Amino acid sequence: MKASHEPRLARVAAMVADPARSRMLAYLMTGEYASAGELAKAASVTPATASGHLARLQDAHFVVCEPRGRHRYYRLADADVAHALEALALVAERDVHDQAWAHPERQRLRYARCCYGHMAGRLGILLFDALQASGSLEAAASGYTLTPAGQAWLAGLGLQPSPPRAGRRFAYPCLDWSERRDHLAGQLADEICQHLTTRGWLQRGAGRTLELTPIGQRELLPRLGPAAHPPADA
Repeated sequence: MKASHEPRLARVAAMVADPARSRMLAYLMTGEYASAGELAKAASVTPATASGHLARLQDAHFVVCEPRGRHRYYRLADADVAHALEALALVAERDVHDQAWAHPERQRLRYARCCYGHMAGRLGILLFDALQASGSLEAAASGYTLTPAGQAWLAGLGLQPSPPRAGRRFAYPCLDWSERRDHLAGQLADEICQHLTTRGWLQRGAGRTLELTPIGQRELLPRLGPAAHPPADA
């Protein structure tokens, strides 16, 4: 029989079709590690059931597991998996997008959240806009490179980014789940998000949510423009 070269969509669909597995994958989209117990709680299943789901996700290369002493922690296998999950969410919600994101419970998530290590949501979009408007990014084959103007702009945040690492995309556009516009992804975007968190301008909220602190509102928002101010219910 002739080998098929069609995309293996059925295999991917089977992994995310189960509600418990989809909740586990959504929990891991912050880019951080989680224990099996944490994932069982997030999925509202027993530890034994969670173990079975995690074994299937590992076999399908959706997640990886790393032992830390006597404990084992899980994360998404890579950024490609995270981006695929957000793309599926975009398709799943396209007919009810505005209604779904207008719900008060999703306003904080829409304003700022963590997308596998980098910042997403309205704040992530505005950061990307500010970098482009300041001439900080220059188009390259793999996405963007950082210009001297970009080095200066980031220095204003107190950040001196690392040189591009081999085997890792430095900066590239990533379609935003809630805003349906590109935010910035890649090594540079991860470093910016980590830097803003370390400086106390951002802090982790519930789940994937990121929250601006008072110093973040004072120091970061003026660099992003009036539209960066959070809505009253976020």
